[in-house]
Amino acid sequence: MVIIIIVAAALVIMGITILIGKGDNLIAGYNTASRKEKEQYNIKRLRGLIGSFLIVLGPMTFILLEEETMAATGAFITLTLVLSIVMIVLANTWAKKKS
Repeated sequence: MVIIIIVAAALVIMGITILIGKGDNLIAGYNTASRKEKEQYNIKRLRGLIGSFLIVLGPMTFILLEEETMAATGAFITLTLVLSIVMIVLANTWAKKKS
């Protein structure tokens, strides 16, 4: 229980850090990209997308506290997977600059 609360808090804190513009190095892939690759992305949109995803994912971990059943775990995994796919698609379309 305590571990889930710590993980949820960490996700929310990382999301807020990214949203305020101080956590670009927390964005996987962006932190190791070359300058040329970074110029392909609208960083404000990417920050908003990734930060919002983490802030939503944090409280969502409390689903695991409701009931320690396979249904709760399955619901968490399903929601996380769907949100991750949506985020990846948006990061590669909406957050990219137009050529």
